[in-house]
Amino acid sequence: MEAPLDDLLRDSDRIASLLARYDRPGPRYTSYPPAPRWHGDFSPRALVQALAEGSGDEISLYVHVPFCRHLCAFCACNRTIPRSHAVVAPYLQGVAAEAELLAKAAGRPLRCAQLAIGGGSPNYLSAAELEQLFGSLERTFPAAPGAERSVELDPRATDPEQLEVLAAAGVNRISLGVQDTSPRVQQAIHRIQPWPQVERLAGHARRLGIASVNLDLIYGLPFQSVDSFRETLRLVTALRPDRIALYSYAHVTWISKTQRSFESRDLPSAQRKLEIFGMAIHQLREAGYTFLGLDHFALPQDELCHAHRTGTLHRNFMGYTTRAGLELLALGPSGISELAGCYAQSQRTEAAWRDQIRGGHLATARGIHLSAQDLERKWLIQDLMCRGAIDPPEFEARFGAPLAARVPGLAQHLQPFVNDGLLREAALGDVRAGWRVAPLGRLFLRNLAMCLDAGLERPEVGPPRYSRTV
Repeated sequence: MEAPLDDLLRDSDRIASLLARYDRPGPRYTSYPPAPRWHGDFSPRALVQALAEGSGDEISLYVHVPFCRHLCAFCACNRTIPRSHAVVAPYLQGVAAEAELLAKAAGRPLRCAQLAIGGGSPNYLSAAELEQLFGSLERTFPAAPGAERSVELDPRATDPEQLEVLAAAGVNRISLGVQDTSPRVQQAIHRIQPWPQVERLAGHARRLGIASVNLDLIYGLPFQSVDSFRETLRLVTALRPDRIALYSYAHVTWISKTQRSFESRDLPSAQRKLEIFGMAIHQLREAGYTFLGLDHFALPQDELCHAHRTGTLHRNFMGYTTRAGLELLALGPSGISELAGCYAQSQRTEAAWRDQIRGGHLATARGIHLSAQDLERKWLIQDLMCRGAIDPPEFEARFGAPLAARVPGLAQHLQPFVNDGLLREAALGDVRAGWRVAPLGRLFLRNLAMCLDAGLERPEVGPPRYSRTV
């Protein structure tokens, strides 16, 4: 039996050798094709047509709230720090109008089986404004029975009245942005957040009946060390969140100028970053959490673990989810909709998005129609990210053609990963049945996915597009 992943990470010479070969820029594969390859000639009319061609009556809905009270130096999300709270009223009017435009384009009643509200900081909205938002969503896309409703919250700016509104609106999952509890790290990333704030918020949410409390953490932040992050995890696991998202920090200063507020030398090296991650895997496993996919951990009774065991785990822009097969509609600036045959992203700035909606038009800024090849590669990358598998027999059963014919040279591209112990060849009798990701290979899933990416068969030119894979 192969050693646990956290034990493998203690082999510093081996890790250094792997990093030298594999630590490079690459997509995160929350979509395929990745968003930088989408184009601006995908029109609002194309999204309307795609919606009209749909057939399901349940959807997943994402609402992007672009406002924050504070500017966190690590963040590369689409967000603004408004000078006045007056920006909220026209924003809420825009969301309600956009929802109606999408519903009209669909031409059939749609129920919301999964709702996620992110940002920005959704709790920039007051309790009354949150109530207004939920009311407008319910009128247009009423909740389906058993719907999952989740909201991201900034613990520094969440009050009891806001939580009470969320609970009354049927929110059954909240994600609290913690990132790191070290005062030195918090100061560097401009996010001072005493741990008792998080404890009080989580406790109050549970008393209100919000069933699932999740925490978001980041490894690879400035001044982070193995010892400092061990203390973060000690506090976090004592709180017993249902899920923990442990994201790799992406240093993308060409996207986020605020990341220039600290120096690259303040960041842990790639090898130290993996040491932190290895320690985290060990700590979380010892605390009873299951490691899922690329960066998520959950308690065994959580539905994500059930989906992982049954092979039904799914990944999209909202992370890992159990709701596969639903079309995703997005509201708000920069929101990304994912339909059966296309992606569509709205105007990035709140002003441009609002002007389009006011004019009675969807605010689509760019997108892409997926070709037959795109759909095949998307399925392969999804299977790799969620099940840790590249499965030629299942591919052929689904698409009616041998994988080797659709992805020429795949075995040759994967062989270095096999040689390095990151990938195992699976066999049925004397016939190769595919590949399974080895424990250490889970840290290089993005690199493995790049072998399935037709777009990377052509050299990229121009400014940087992607963060580093490790």
